[in-house]
Amino acid sequence: MPRFTIIVPVFKVQGFLRECIDSVLGQSYPDFEVIAVDDRSPDHCGAILDEYAERDERVRVLHLTENVGLGRARNAGLEQARGDYVLFLDSDDFYTPGLLAAVADRLKSAEDPDILVFDHVRTHWWGRGGPSDASTLLAAAGQDVFDLRQSPQYVHLFLVAWNKAYRRDFFQEHGLQYAPGLYEDAPVTYRSMVLAERIACLNRIGVEYRQRRQGAITKTPGRRHFDIFTQYEGLFAFLEEHDDLAWARPLLFERALDHMLFVIAREDRVTLADRGNFYREIRAFHERHCPEGFVPPDGDRGTEMRLLASAPYASYAALRASRGLRRLAGAGKRRTLGRASTAAQHTWYRAQSKLPLDPHLAVYSATHHAGVHGDPAAIHAKARELAPHIRGVWVVREDAVDSLPPGIDHVTPGSRRYRSVMARATYWVNNVNWPGALVKRPGQVHLHTHQGTPLKYMGADLLTKPGARHGFSVPKMLHRADRWDLSLVANRHSELVWDRAYPCHFTSLRTGSPRNDVLVDPAADHGAAVRARLGVPAGNTVVLYAPTRREYRRGGHVDRIDLARFAADLGAGHTLVVRLHPSLATGTTRGLGLADLHARGVLIDATDEPHVEDLMLASDVLVTDYSALMFDYANLDRPIVIHADDWGAYAASRGAYFDITAEAPGHVSRSYRELAWLFASETWRDEESAGLRAGFRERFCEFDDGRAAERVVRTLLLGEQMPERAATPVLPAPAAERAHSMR
Repeated sequence: MPRFTIIVPVFKVQGFLRECIDSVLGQSYPDFEVIAVDDRSPDHCGAILDEYAERDERVRVLHLTENVGLGRARNAGLEQARGDYVLFLDSDDFYTPGLLAAVADRLKSAEDPDILVFDHVRTHWWGRGGPSDASTLLAAAGQDVFDLRQSPQYVHLFLVAWNKAYRRDFFQEHGLQYAPGLYEDAPVTYRSMVLAERIACLNRIGVEYRQRRQGAITKTPGRRHFDIFTQYEGLFAFLEEHDDLAWARPLLFERALDHMLFVIAREDRVTLADRGNFYREIRAFHERHCPEGFVPPDGDRGTEMRLLASAPYASYAALRASRGLRRLAGAGKRRTLGRASTAAQHTWYRAQSKLPLDPHLAVYSATHHAGVHGDPAAIHAKARELAPHIRGVWVVREDAVDSLPPGIDHVTPGSRRYRSVMARATYWVNNVNWPGALVKRPGQVHLHTHQGTPLKYMGADLLTKPGARHGFSVPKMLHRADRWDLSLVANRHSELVWDRAYPCHFTSLRTGSPRNDVLVDPAADHGAAVRARLGVPAGNTVVLYAPTRREYRRGGHVDRIDLARFAADLGAGHTLVVRLHPSLATGTTRGLGLADLHARGVLIDATDEPHVEDLMLASDVLVTDYSALMFDYANLDRPIVIHADDWGAYAASRGAYFDITAEAPGHVSRSYRELAWLFASETWRDEESAGLRAGFRERFCEFDDGRAAERVVRTLLLGEQMPERAATPVLPAPAAERAHSMR
């Protein structure tokens, strides 16, 4: 008997069907059966399903003799199900990699609950959407198991069939069946949720929910949308037969009204001609089923629900129209106020720019005002030590202020003090460009630190890569770069690239990278302390995996490695630490599996760690693809593995200054099988790896000797001569060895 039965009802989806079935059969967890129900589809779906059944014995096809609709097609599949758990998947949607393995693990940890709910992402024809409304609820559930009476907020989880795994015995014991017609998910979802004694959540995106441009029934206007009333009548008839479920009636009544009011407001569902009749049906439902003492929620939806008690359709239509007018008026008012505010800010900035420069004021920023880190942070820290008379002020976004270290003077972008600081500071220090509206005054010194050694194309070189520069203007970028006075470099390769990529008037300083000072000369217990904070078991080998973003994929994220499999293949005594590219830290990327694996202790998600240098010092080996992190990591003289399974696509879409697979800092894997072998055989740290690393380090770490920040402060802020570089840079001990010496 398989662990899972996946029921896929199929009707007129021949263009999407293979992607759907492939997403199931390609799962790393193999213990499942697929019951594909051909709902008398008039296209080639039936033949496609038969092909899959011939190739894979886990696929069974039911060819129905008549078209019965989505709900009853699911019921037909359910009758044939043999799995411990039943999952439903619509045939135009598809599973994300690793879902079934994650579901199996969560069911085990939750001791086989009645229902397991997981997340989804809406996938439009132009790309993925953002996080679902349920993501916060799923994250809050953690590893708890609950029922809806204890935790009524979970009634707000998305009411569909395909984001859940149902224990088959539970589903069949309660006679749960899908009714014909649209909105068939609602009564089954709500009945199962109120009947379930044990519900668990999995904070992982499991389904790519395709938003079709054409052909989706729920987005086709017509009388079929009146089916919603029949579906909810069936649900409330069930509730009225069960006195023990009286607690659930107000909860589900509010959800039913919310659903109906959502549908009536959608022009792609209820036509204008039908809207009056639809509203009257909602009022009739309200009159029949409103529980005594029902209190509508706050907000606009609650106002609409209060109207249902007495107001005719004309009142509802007037309310909706007035809201639309208020929204338009509000948008116009905001635009007017915005223009006035901007004008006032420019006036203030111009006035401040007429005041003398403050020779003792430096302003710092890093990575679009994301916080205190990178080269600017290292320079600021050294300035507080060597030049305390120079006051440093950081520009930090409002959402990053709470994470600032103690004692950091800061301003937020757009504030009055921000404009004053920018107008009067003698020193501007940043690792990206300042906004174009800022004017660098005579006497101000702009120090640009960059964000590491470049492998991929930058600046003007992106003119030949239109996909990589989508969304920003190269001429505007170069106009902002014209304000640079000084450009820091860690090696001659970077110096040549910046001269080519940014044809502007600046002077290169061969200082090394200030943020790498801590890598060259760390405190004795630095790496061990970070390992302890991350929860790495004593003596474990730490594998840091740091992939970069891809320009050939909308959103930038591509799953190159099955992280759960990699963590398992590394085996006992290893800890996998994952650091996503900062641009992927928000959105749906971590919900595709990383957050769940971190929560279950399979790996450590260190994407939010503010200082990547800490992670490098805590690790024993770096696995990356094309991240600039490799150039910094080489300072540690620890093994580096390049996973380059899509190098051709990456180089073609983004452009690269040299072939990293030919001039690598260590071994190169071109498939997951090769990557796993490198670690299983211990080849990742052999003599060949050390030799490759030595050559790479000599080329790209030539100016890093632990004194880069000092050079910048003494040269720029104190006007002293630049200190000479050390002849032989210090090599930190491997992280595991350093941790061992502390015990």
